[in-house]
Amino acid sequence: MLSGIQHFAFCRRQWALIHIDQLWEENSRTMEGQFLHEKAHDAYSSESRRDVIISRAVPVFSRTLGASGECDIVEFRKSKKGVPLHGRDGLYEVYPVEYKRGAPKDEDMDILQLAAQAVCLEEMLGCEILQGAVFYAQTRRRLRAELTEELKSRVRELFLEMHTYAHRGYVPKAKRTKACNACSMKDLCLPALPRCGSAKAYVQASLNEPADGGEIE
Repeated sequence: MLSGIQHFAFCRRQWALIHIDQLWEENSRTMEGQFLHEKAHDAYSSESRRDVIISRAVPVFSRTLGASGECDIVEFRKSKKGVPLHGRDGLYEVYPVEYKRGAPKDEDMDILQLAAQAVCLEEMLGCEILQGAVFYAQTRRRLRAELTEELKSRVRELFLEMHTYAHRGYVPKAKRTKACNACSMKDLCLPALPRCGSAKAYVQASLNEPADGGEIE
């Protein structure tokens, strides 16, 4: 899934639990995000505003990434430097817009997801996409992003790594961070469990400990 790059960039274990082990757990954040995307998605609909065509829930895929998914919104902006669209007059530049429930993050996982959408659209339409935007519901503002070739190269590297994990069926071990507290998967991931030691060591220690607390002769 194209959207998996956001999970993978955030936490490789989270991605593996969802996309390899097929596990999922809802919390308030995931529910809000789902509601926001439902509002953005009026499946396969489009509207025109002057020289801009706004298409929602646009299905996309990439053979080089080995991935498919949907863009929340793709704006086609009339431009002499653009590409032709079937059934439309003129040329259009392609501008993807991703919707997110929260506020802009210090990390780049949202921008990576946007760049992955751009890679798909470039392959499908035979064009170059240099910019896009992420709309954040909390601030109700768009954050414009420069979709550089360096960013797209990183997208390709991450998808190659994802395919390697999937082929091996590899789920990384948990590494507890501050981000674990807000993760919807924490009750399935159990990031604090490794600190408890192995079950084998616990059983062995219990067998070697006398019931009365005295020394073993």
